[in-house]
Amino acid sequence: MTSRSSTPGLARFNSLEEHAAAAALHEACASAEWGHRLIAGRPYDTVEELFAASDAAMAELTEGDLTEAMAGHPPIGRPKPGDPTSAREQRGMAGTSDQLKAEMLELNLAYQEKFGHVFLICATGRTGEQMRDAVRERIGNAPEREREIVRTELGKINRIRLARLVEVEEEARS
Repeated sequence: MTSRSSTPGLARFNSLEEHAAAAALHEACASAEWGHRLIAGRPYDTVEELFAASDAAMAELTEGDLTEAMAGHPPIGRPKPGDPTSAREQRGMAGTSDQLKAEMLELNLAYQEKFGHVFLICATGRTGEQMRDAVRERIGNAPEREREIVRTELGKINRIRLARLVEVEEEARS
């Protein structure tokens, strides 16, 4: 596959074999359908085209696809051991008080009991208090409303992770 992209990292992504592209995309989002849709749209001329494809794919995911995507995210305050991505994204919880961590755990469990999945928020750049306040606010949502908020938050996370994927790809070529 030839790439028309002028961005080195994006050009490399465009030229990856399908299994390698699928693996890279799975690191960004655990939904196989989302990954398949992005692979099918290659090559991308710009990162914005890649983001638009991601947004379109996210909008069309089924409930099952969303559940699969959410399964790839650890609870806020408990990043996966050895996973630098979740640790980096949840940095706002690092160094928070034991009281806030305990409160977040309690809220996470109550949220999960109500909705059947982890509380999902684009945590990048948020403080522990902001994340706590968000779960407090959102736990009162109707399930249908919360599912759409989750879809939006996943879209934000995917954009951040895709941008990082392209940056990492660019750094690898330097």
